[in-house]
Amino acid sequence: MRLLTALTTCLSLVFAAAVSKRAPTPGQLSQVTGVGPTRAGFYIYVPRALAASPGIVVAVHYCTGTGQAYFQNSPYRQLAEQYGFIAIYPSSPHSGTCWDVSSRQTLTHEGGGDSNTIANMVKWTINEYRADAEKVFVTGTSSGAMMTNVLAGTYPDVFKAGIAYSGVPAGCFMSQSSGVAAWNNSCANGQVTATPQIWAQVVFDMYPNYNGTRPRMQIYHGSADGTLRPQNYQETMKQWAGVFGYDYNKPQETRSNDPQSGYTRTIYGPSVQGIYANGVGHSVNVRGQDDMKFFGFAA
Repeated sequence: MRLLTALTTCLSLVFAAAVSKRAPTPGQLSQVTGVGPTRAGFYIYVPRALAASPGIVVAVHYCTGTGQAYFQNSPYRQLAEQYGFIAIYPSSPHSGTCWDVSSRQTLTHEGGGDSNTIANMVKWTINEYRADAEKVFVTGTSSGAMMTNVLAGTYPDVFKAGIAYSGVPAGCFMSQSSGVAAWNNSCANGQVTATPQIWAQVVFDMYPNYNGTRPRMQIYHGSADGTLRPQNYQETMKQWAGVFGYDYNKPQETRSNDPQSGYTRTIYGPSVQGIYANGVGHSVNVRGQDDMKFFGFAA
């Protein structure tokens, strides 16, 4: 037992040394290694103007993308400087660089998949920077939007809100063979439909016996999306309405031309809203300042 304890302590020190060798540089995208359990890359942007007890925004890239590309092509690094939060840019290790949103491992809390690795990135950052665990948020585009929904389901104890730009419901890409990063044509084409109760159960099964609060969710989708068909918007709204016990058929409020002309905002309750972009394809453009309002960084 003493030998095991000593060995565990030694391995912990080696792990700490490994990640500290690449200490993030404020104002630059930096890489951190060794947070596992998958090979997903961990890139972090610590702003020069870091807030005291900062928040965290995890920004998850699309298929064919990388953490570095999403850093360049999304507004979160500029917003991090403005609002003082830390931005995390995971990078997919899979062929085609889509995220694994299909395997049993990634669809299970602490299951050892990509979702587990991304949650570990957050935990490392909270520990390293004394970040505010009550201000941890996730957003993403396309495959990153799929992962946003998966993370909201598998780690509701970590994330306080999520914004998904043009994705599919959590678990919709589930592979019967538990294939890693498997594509699901039926889901992508909007042919996987279910009731709000069934979709909600998919989320509940990702973290059985969890009874805590769940992240607020905002879902964007374009009516002309030919990659992830628009029916996925309806199915995702069913899912989160079901999770929170809202009546999918009776939204609280619907606003035309909000947040811009041609967009329709549907509010199901304080924790769930959808934004449907008429005539917009794949994917809906990121609305960074609006994200800040939903996350609570801006009024």
